Amino acid sequence: MFTGKTYFIAGHARLPQGMAARSIFDTLTITVEADAKYHVILEASCTLATDHGRDFIGQLLRGCSLQDGIEDLSRRIMDFYQGKAQNALMAALRDLHNQYLLYIQK
Repeated sequence: MFTGKTYFIAGHARLPQGMAARSIFDTLTITVEADAKYHVILEASCTLATDHGRDFIGQLLRGCSLQDGIEDLSRRIMDFYQGKAQNALMAALRDLHNQYLLYIQK
């Protein structure tokens, strides 16, 4: 049941050529559900082609606060995700953070 204590936000980026997910999607999307008070990511997912990849990105992002910026989130992706979608994940993360900044200005 939705309580109004969380919000959902998404960031998008173009996928590089030669990726399995590209046959399904032209863009990579990262989605997060975050706590409305402290902006901590409670759940995260993305449109990578495999369940394992989507789950791994969720684990990397979960527990971080969007109000702290994306430096820690970016570092986690750079350090622990070594795949063709790394640059697209970084771009989607930047877009997600921009959407977050628009959300908190409301």
